[in-house]
Amino acid sequence: MGLHLRIIIATVLLAVSLAGAQTSPIVDLGYAQYQGVVNPANNITHFLGIRYAAAPLGDLRFRGAATAGQHDRCTAGHERAQCLQGTSGTSPTNPFETRATEDIPAEDCLFLNVYYPSNAVGAPRSKLPTLVWIHGGGYVSGAASGYDEEDIINQSARGVVVVSIQYRLGVFGKPAIFFPRFFGSSRWVQLQGKASFLAFEIHIEYIKYNSCTSATDPMSCLRAVDANTLRAVNTNITAAPFFGTFVMVPVVDGVFIQQRPTLSLAEGKVNGEALLSVANSFEGTIFVNQNVAITAAQYSLELFPGFGTDQADIVSAMYANDGDELFQVNAVQGESIFICPTYYLLNAFPGRSFKGEFAIPPGLHGEDIAYYFPGGVAPPFNNPAFIDAFAQSFTSFIVNQDPNLKVDPTTITPHWNAFDNLYTEMLFNKTADNEPVVQPIFASGDLLERCAVWDSMGIFTSQ
Repeated sequence: MGLHLRIIIATVLLAVSLAGAQTSPIVDLGYAQYQGVVNPANNITHFLGIRYAAAPLGDLRFRGAATAGQHDRCTAGHERAQCLQGTSGTSPTNPFETRATEDIPAEDCLFLNVYYPSNAVGAPRSKLPTLVWIHGGGYVSGAASGYDEEDIINQSARGVVVVSIQYRLGVFGKPAIFFPRFFGSSRWVQLQGKASFLAFEIHIEYIKYNSCTSATDPMSCLRAVDANTLRAVNTNITAAPFFGTFVMVPVVDGVFIQQRPTLSLAEGKVNGEALLSVANSFEGTIFVNQNVAITAAQYSLELFPGFGTDQADIVSAMYANDGDELFQVNAVQGESIFICPTYYLLNAFPGRSFKGEFAIPPGLHGEDIAYYFPGGVAPPFNNPAFIDAFAQSFTSFIVNQDPNLKVDPTTITPHWNAFDNLYTEMLFNKTADNEPVVQPIFASGDLLERCAVWDSMGIFTSQ
């Protein structure tokens, strides 16, 4: 299906390039025609809700994505349904609590959107770089509709095409828990399901929720269950793991994912030419229960069930002088899951990687998103010079694979050395007087040492 999706994206881009001067641009994907819409305020053309796979309903539930069937011309002028949503783990405070969501997503959700700069009738510029935006959410939540892709085009001096995709979430995907080849290490499966669950136990619990326990073919039974029933089950299962963790994650199966990611990175097995990676200063805070007293050692044992007391003691010693207990726990989460893996990625692209730190207070995970997409609700630090410097570092990299080749040479971002040049990073922050701070810094030696220790414990963290 991955190849099929790439073909669809390429076909859309080629078709719009050949659309010519029409009242509204039309693309023919073979199985369907889509009519785009031009925003007259800025001459950005939208193709929204392009079906890239068959509806994953009925017998296609829990299966790999299938090729979309034939259908007639569609007006691609509005967002389609989000995929059914879950949540991150909440245990021990409220395991198995059903939570309502604010909207009504649907199981039929395999759509993508395409945005490109055009003239007034939808004719595009020739051959632009393409950004494929894959929303986050821990494989349990998120949607393409959460972003305004026009912002990326505007911040790129109208120099990119943006494609945003949706994918099935939570138990509605092709979850590892149903396929033995995806079980991998039971230790790893427990990593994100730390509520006394093994993969098999989650599977059985899932079947029990839907009265399929006695079915001859439990999978056929589950495929026939009403989607709203499974939606409630999905919420309960995704809320069950240890606080701030996610149960529906990839595992090393030896076939599709052949080894731990850190091993592949260390061997230089990367599929890309260059890397720009931005981490936030305090990535871990929102994934830690701020109301529960716990030591760094205890927390590491909960976060990584593969740990023993030896590994927990190492963690305790690493963070012993790093603020109070809560600060230490936040750092354990943020560095082990987000910040240190960023450095492993950077090292896999020697001479071709650039590192940034987003530090606008409070510097929590995800707070940088508002600055990539600043056209809607104003970001908390609504400083145009800062926003342009931050967002255009990203778009300059998309266009040129180098943030120093700026789409707008007047931005305040100084020269940005590659990371392996003295472990250089670019800091994006502000002063107490709300003046932008965009300047080179050097990665902390203490942090890099801790990351080396985390890397050495990869067999226990399953990273």
